[in-house]
Amino acid sequence: MAMKTNTTYFHLFATLLVIVLIGTSNFEVCNGALHGAALKLKFYEKTCPQAQMIVKAVVEDNAGFDPFLGALLLRMHYHDCFVRGCDGSILLNPRSNTDEQVELQAEPNLSLLGFDVIDEIKTQVEEACPQTVSCADILALAARDAISAPFGRQMWKVPLGRRDGRVSLASEAIANLPSASSNFSTLLNMFVRKSLNLIDLVALSGAHTVGVAHCEKISRRFFNFTGKGDTDPSIDPIYAESVKAHCSVNSKNIVEMDPRSSFSFDNHYYKNLIERRGLFESDASLVTNTLSAKLVNRFQDAGAFFAQFAKSMKKMGAMDVLTGEQGEIRKKCNQRN
Repeated sequence: MAMKTNTTYFHLFATLLVIVLIGTSNFEVCNGALHGAALKLKFYEKTCPQAQMIVKAVVEDNAGFDPFLGALLLRMHYHDCFVRGCDGSILLNPRSNTDEQVELQAEPNLSLLGFDVIDEIKTQVEEACPQTVSCADILALAARDAISAPFGRQMWKVPLGRRDGRVSLASEAIANLPSASSNFSTLLNMFVRKSLNLIDLVALSGAHTVGVAHCEKISRRFFNFTGKGDTDPSIDPIYAESVKAHCSVNSKNIVEMDPRSSFSFDNHYYKNLIERRGLFESDASLVTNTLSAKLVNRFQDAGAFFAQFAKSMKKMGAMDVLTGEQGEIRKKCNQRN
C-alpha cells in the first residue's frame, strides 16, 4: 500500500510540475549566460556588420542544391546545444588519434551532415572579420537561415554573442541527447534538465517536419518491436506496411520523417501524430500524455506552431552559452585555437 501511495504522489507531483512549466513558458529568468542574458541581436553591428549577410548568402546558395539543408543544420544546432550548451563543440575534430573521442564521434552524431557549409561560412567570415564571429553564432544563424530560406523572411530572431567552447566529449553527447526510442517521461526529463519545458518539447519536436531518417534507425520499431518479429501496435497499420515495404528492400534506404511533407517546414508533423504516423517512438510518445496531446492538437494551427517554435528556438539557442571572456573565437570551426 505504501508503494502504491508513493507512486500516486509521484505522478501527482509530475503533473503539477508540467502545469507549472506550461504556465511559465514565456518567463525568462535572467541569471547570466544560462538564459542568454548577455546575447544581443546587434552584437556584431560594429565589429562585423556583414556577418549575417555572409551567413545568409552562403546558406541560400547551398540550399539551392540541397533541399534538406534546413533539416541538416537545424539538427546540428540541436545536437550542439543539448551538450554543454550552444558553444559549437559539435564542430570540433579530435586533435589526434590518441585524443578522447569528441561529440561528433558519438553514435547519435555519426549521421550529422552540413559541416562543409559551416566551414564555407567561417572561411568567408574570417576573410571579412578575422577572429570576431564565433562558430557557435554561425551555426545558430545558419540553422535559422536554412529553415527560413523558402519563406523569404526570418522565422525567428537569433541573439548573438556566443563564444566557442574548448571541450568536446563523445560521452557527454551520449548522455545528453534524446534518442529516437525515448518515451515521453525520458524526453520531458531531458528537456527539464536543460531548463526547457513541455511546450518547448512539443514545439521543438516539430523540427521533424523536415528531413529523413535511415531505415536502420527505425528497424526495431517496425520489424522487431518486442523481439518477436512484430511491429509497434501504436503505428497506423497502413503506414507501417508502407515503411516496412520500403525498408525491406535495403536497410540503407531513407524514410521521410514527415510523409508527404518532408521538404517543407510546416505543421504537417502534428497531423501525422494524430493519425498515428509518427516515425520514431519519441514522436509517437507526444500523444501518450494528456497535456502533451493537447499541445499536439493546438499546433494543428500553423500560426500557433510557428509562433511557439520561434520562442522555443530562441530559448534553446541561449542555453548555457559562453559569453564575454569565456571560451574562445575559433579561427577554424573544427579546430581549437
